[in-house]
Amino acid sequence: MFETMSATVLCFGEILLRLSSPNKELLLQSARFDVHVGGAEANVAVSLSKFGHRAAMVSTLPESPLGRACASELRRHGVQTDAIRFCDGRMGLYFLTHGAGHRPAEVLYDRAGSAFATAAADAYDWSALLAGCSWLHVSGITPAVSNSAGEAAMRAMTAARQLGAKVSFDCNFRARVWGTRAQEAPAVLRKLCEQANLIFGDERDFAFMLGGNVDAAFEAFKHLQFIAYTSRARQSVDTQQLSGCLRSRRDTYTTRPHSLYGIVDRIGAGDAFAAGVLHGLIRSFDPQKTVDFATAAACLKHSIPGDFNLASVADIELLLSDQQTDVRR
Repeated sequence: MFETMSATVLCFGEILLRLSSPNKELLLQSARFDVHVGGAEANVAVSLSKFGHRAAMVSTLPESPLGRACASELRRHGVQTDAIRFCDGRMGLYFLTHGAGHRPAEVLYDRAGSAFATAAADAYDWSALLAGCSWLHVSGITPAVSNSAGEAAMRAMTAARQLGAKVSFDCNFRARVWGTRAQEAPAVLRKLCEQANLIFGDERDFAFMLGGNVDAAFEAFKHLQFIAYTSRARQSVDTQQLSGCLRSRRDTYTTRPHSLYGIVDRIGAGDAFAAGVLHGLIRSFDPQKTVDFATAAACLKHSIPGDFNLASVADIELLLSDQQTDVRR
């Protein structure tokens, strides 16, 4: 039985295996893959655990060596995994071709019919799972995976509101995951956003869902307190700039642009940012400090291979101090 009273943040979504081409090669240019565990919500859970929070993951994995290995990897990084269900089914996968120079990265999903996608909407006891939790984190990838996963996400968010937990929602529109259901996405995402206190989304997301801008979101969603997003300027795949923004109903807080050179792996940077914002809100940082911390966390993720941001609070504070050196001795 999952002991939720020890968790501060509960994350719900699909855990994936990532198979990526090595050394920025094209997919299958050589006959091997680098393998990492990932998934948007799992990435947030790992990062929050690294920041010292009690983070738990709710998901469904196949009862197989692959599924068990994924859960073990989350536990290795301090995430509670008692609420992960194991059942018959296949593992959700995605394949990554790293970008280089002016060639962008590319993601190929292979997750249709996974154990998570086929799990029934009522497979999770949200009243028990959310007991004692302060936050629930969900993303818009979940309803893209299947109708039943989307219904489970809605039930989770509704239960969280009823139990007094706050809800964060990352819009994360992925056209390739929605597939032929893409025309349903605006209405589904809008419905989920109605439950959120914190939304990770930018102007494109709100134009897609509402036909309006960020201000329209505050008008449309009565529970919404904050909107957070990053802005990226690209010179090439390896040289970019990243800045962050946190908006409340009255004020806007922005960061300085951070230069990114020699990017190692940008997958998961948005989730690192999301975890940083949640960290700031849980720790009662002022809004400016919150978005500064979150954006610095996203910057550091670009230096770490794999989906997970393994940077600590001390690592992020060092970046913000502008006192970083080649070697810390």
